Amino acid sequence: MNITVYPGEPFPLGATWKDDCVNFAIYAENAVGVDLCLFDAPDGETEPLKIRMKERDHHVWHVCVPGLKPGQLYGYRMYGPYEPENGHRFNPHKLLLDPYAKAIGGTIEWDDALFGYEVGHPDGDLSFSDVDSAPFMPKAVVIDPDFDWEGDKPPKIPYHLSVIYETHVKGFTKLHPDIPKKIRGTYAGLAHPAAIDYLKKLGVTAVELMPVHQFVNDRHLKEKGLSNYWGYNTIGFFAPDVRYSSSGMMGDQVAEFKTMVKELHKAGIEVILDVVYNHTGEGNQMGPTLSFKGIDNAAYYRLAENGRYYMDYTGTGNTLNAMYPNVLRLIMDSLRYWILEMHVDGFRFDLASTLARELHEVNRLSAFFDIIHQDPVISQVKLIAEPWDVGEGGYQVGKFPPGWAEWNGKYRDCVRDYWRGADSMLGEFAERFTGSPDLYKEDYRRPTASINFITAHDGFTLNDLVSYNEKHNEDNGEDNNDGESHNRSWNCGVEGPTDDKAVCVLRDRQKRNFLTTLFLSQGVPMLVAGDEFGRTQNGNNNAYCQDNEISWLDWANADTRLLEFTQKLIQLRKDHPVFCRRRWFKGQPIKGVGIEDIAWFQPSGEEMTEENWSHDFAKSLAVFLNGRGIRSLGPKGEHILDDSFYVIFNAYHEPLTFSLPPKKWGKKWRKVVDTSEDMIEEEGDVYQTGDSILVEGRSIVVLMQPYSGL
Repeated sequence: MNITVYPGEPFPLGATWKDDCVNFAIYAENAVGVDLCLFDAPDGETEPLKIRMKERDHHVWHVCVPGLKPGQLYGYRMYGPYEPENGHRFNPHKLLLDPYAKAIGGTIEWDDALFGYEVGHPDGDLSFSDVDSAPFMPKAVVIDPDFDWEGDKPPKIPYHLSVIYETHVKGFTKLHPDIPKKIRGTYAGLAHPAAIDYLKKLGVTAVELMPVHQFVNDRHLKEKGLSNYWGYNTIGFFAPDVRYSSSGMMGDQVAEFKTMVKELHKAGIEVILDVVYNHTGEGNQMGPTLSFKGIDNAAYYRLAENGRYYMDYTGTGNTLNAMYPNVLRLIMDSLRYWILEMHVDGFRFDLASTLARELHEVNRLSAFFDIIHQDPVISQVKLIAEPWDVGEGGYQVGKFPPGWAEWNGKYRDCVRDYWRGADSMLGEFAERFTGSPDLYKEDYRRPTASINFITAHDGFTLNDLVSYNEKHNEDNGEDNNDGESHNRSWNCGVEGPTDDKAVCVLRDRQKRNFLTTLFLSQGVPMLVAGDEFGRTQNGNNNAYCQDNEISWLDWANADTRLLEFTQKLIQLRKDHPVFCRRRWFKGQPIKGVGIEDIAWFQPSGEEMTEENWSHDFAKSLAVFLNGRGIRSLGPKGEHILDDSFYVIFNAYHEPLTFSLPPKKWGKKWRKVVDTSEDMIEEEGDVYQTGDSILVEGRSIVVLMQPYSGL
């Protein structure tokens, strides 16, 4: 078919519909030829129209095709050398996804044709496959970017007032009884009033969504009857995954995602995306050719000295090369797109240390950080690092630059150890409770640099943390060899479910201890969906491949008492700025008051000494938080005054008597939290200076002295 085409423009990259013409632009430095392939249907086995792209500027191939409309399906075929040993894997028999595709009309149907080499050939990936992959590949979709945002504006909730809720679009809604079945497991389901009402009542200020970029469902998992449920296997960095769309796959998923964001924003809830820019779903040299590998393998990936192989800092087979300008541009363009066009409020970067690697070492001053810091759009949203990868020197907790927050893995480990009774220094527990100044203070960062968490999607749920000593991942089909073996968990005496009343009581108390510690700590608390009502994965601590009841939230069996406790706990935090300070404690007397903003006490009521901090057998202490010692100002420059609190931690297995400190710290105290009694209320027992209070083993008691006095 003859068709008139225009030269088009090299930017923006991707497919852009404008003035009854679609401009296509793709970066391929080492390619010698590019075909744009247009399809009539998502399952099209061959393209009715193929257009040779002749214009090339700055290694960008481009063409503008008049008469095309949103909904047009397309892909690419690339020409160039097939020399795996030199890093080149061009193969025009493989239909390729546009790295800048805004929507993808379907998912991969696994077949040997998707591989650039002959599967089973004795030469492995050095062989060459001439089988067309188009029948098995999804096609990119040209989208209509217009959308009625109804004046949507980002909530812009400050870090110190944030409560993050890590969840999965499908897992949160799939079994929700009040969400219509036809939209469960989708963006529309998460936007449903029942879902939003739950989030508002819980008190969270942001949902952190596990990956929603279009991802690859691994072949080996599908052959086992499993799937890549978590989605950390991206193939489309601009495309919301079609599997979470209830409205269609021809661009409808984009509008549905935008609607979800708009509805969450109306409720004052931010949307943070868990993003995976460190690798793609194409695997190593034996992986499929789906996009980047066939477009220009050497221009996208970090290759070994022998270009046939990939550097793997991610444990997934490949690593995107963030040192290359075109890769940095891809990442930055993607981030800006999700902010400006999709209105998201921030990002959590999976294995972020990988992005900071210059050559092989993690470099805090890498080009990735430099570009983000100077970008007027990206630098203004929430940026959260998972500060590690699987490579040497990849554990970088506390070492990211100012402006970044971090998943604080040391907080998780320390708090777990404290409540399971492991030998550890009280000094570290105090550091974690006060925002981890040992990690962040010296680099001009704030307590809010610490994203505090007890559990995350990766590992035990909170219920399983107190119910299992060992992982139980048999359902994953790897003989229980996958997943972390050192979980710092304690089953409270029995492995797994039990009817033993004493064990169940202790487990419930431990859950409340973890939650109370989390929400009263300085920093930004992150709660994993379902932990607030006792969700279990039956001991599976690596449920990445379980797209079923193991991973989905079990609303029918929710522990409503624990849910109510969590709701009250979050509200307590939100009501009292003393628990969510913007600046560090100083531990010095407050002018005009004569007492410190924070002080630590022994059970005897005497202040802690240096020697007390170094006893690894000590399990109990108390902390005074001065509501008149908040040194930062409010949003209008006003002084912030709050009630004062005396928080007693007893991780010892027996009850202990705590004497209240001298009257200069407070004359009367009212008990507002007692984790041994499942109690959060404003009208608890009243205690006076010199009184003693019996604190049950493995429990927390919180006393409050109102600013105005009792």
